[in-house]
Amino acid sequence: MKPHDTEPVDEQPIDELESLKAEVASLKDQLLRRAADFENMRKRTARERVQLFEDAKVNALRGFLPVLDDMVRMVQASEGQDIPPAFLEGVKLVADKFQTAINSYGLERIDQTGVAFDVNLHEALLRQPAPDAETPANTVLMVLDPGYRLGDRVIRHAKVVVSE
Repeated sequence: MKPHDTEPVDEQPIDELESLKAEVASLKDQLLRRAADFENMRKRTARERVQLFEDAKVNALRGFLPVLDDMVRMVQASEGQDIPPAFLEGVKLVADKFQTAINSYGLERIDQTGVAFDVNLHEALLRQPAPDAETPANTVLMVLDPGYRLGDRVIRHAKVVVSE
């Protein structure tokens, strides 16, 4: 054999190597996609869990709102009545504790008068003429039933009287 003669190179190992590289790239791409899908599912599950907890909290608080309203009305109605002072103090104490417990969840009362009517916060039950010339139209004149919100979420709209 002469030194300048070369043996024919077998192309099969090179083709096999290229095929294996392509397969590895494909499997790597599939693995990355699966990892991304798993991460997205984990984040979605976490969001859904938080939302489920928030919905349960809102539903529980919604159930207590009528009790809170009745307690507030009871304390207001008992003012000036012939009720033993110790009993009235006990009722006020219970009402205050209940209010504090409800507020500890971040519940805010919507009961301001003299503010602009906002459909996101108020439900207008009645429209009446403004009591004076300085009161603009669509101003909350009276709150008939307070509303409540938890953060940015309104749990119950305030039932109000609005100026014309």
